[in-house]
Amino acid sequence: MPARRRPVAGAAVLAALCLTAAGCGSGGALPQAGPPAPDSTSPAPPEPSASASRSPSGPASPSTAPLPSATSAKALPKGPLTGRTVVIDPGHNPGNREHTREIDAQVDIGTGRKECDTTGTATDSGYAEARFTLDVSRKLRTLLEAEGAKVVLTQDGDRPFGPCVDERARIGNTARADAVVSVHADGSAAGNRGFHVILPAAVSGGGADTSKIVVPSRDLGERIAGKFVRATGSAPSNYIGGGTGLDTRNDLGGLNLSTVPKVFIECGNMRDPKDAALLTNEDWRQRAAAGIAEGIGSYLTR
Repeated sequence: MPARRRPVAGAAVLAALCLTAAGCGSGGALPQAGPPAPDSTSPAPPEPSASASRSPSGPASPSTAPLPSATSAKALPKGPLTGRTVVIDPGHNPGNREHTREIDAQVDIGTGRKECDTTGTATDSGYAEARFTLDVSRKLRTLLEAEGAKVVLTQDGDRPFGPCVDERARIGNTARADAVVSVHADGSAAGNRGFHVILPAAVSGGGADTSKIVVPSRDLGERIAGKFVRATGSAPSNYIGGGTGLDTRNDLGGLNLSTVPKVFIECGNMRDPKDAALLTNEDWRQRAAAGIAEGIGSYLTR
């Protein structure tokens, strides 16, 4: 969950999104989900929100771990995405909560400075955003690899914390990715429901220049939003993006520092009980991954 959300006006795409999902226009009615099912990540105890868990003191020690290698080094099936590289960025890291001093280190985000990373949010029952994002990202990797794509994860639960937001951008740039998607879940107030896709704003200077990725990133984001509606039955956010399911921001280093098309997706609001019932449901997470994968596939084969 990237901090500080700023609603901005976007193109009126809600009608187009709703063409692919029954009930979208009815206030965002979402399918009912059963009790949480086990996911593919290691169990984690309840964790506090990012702001509550950060350590205010101590030396900062940003990770200098090497860039991750492609998880698809094995032979991949031939498919419509053969020859394409996709970077999936699971938001936060389950280990961040044990390294609050390190993730508080300030890094350059192109439009200023910001903390390396945060712990993310959690549901009221303690299901952590970092667990959610890693599970959905692994599911997404499997789906994309089945279509022939080379997939790189910025982290796979294989490092103690991070990577920092600037390194997350650098991983996509170094891979020369055809598309990068950062997977998140929001931590807004109860009653705020639905998903939204965050697009890069036009920024330049300070080491950032998004001029070449703004247009293709919007195309990627719109396609993911449309497919996500259809796959999950979830409606676009009722509190960000003016009902379009799209939000543009200039305060996220992962977007500002990217030189390849990139978007974030907030799959739902973990602090709303109805959305939380979906986010903690194994079947719904699989459908969320499918929606994102279909959006990426649509963009890469356009």
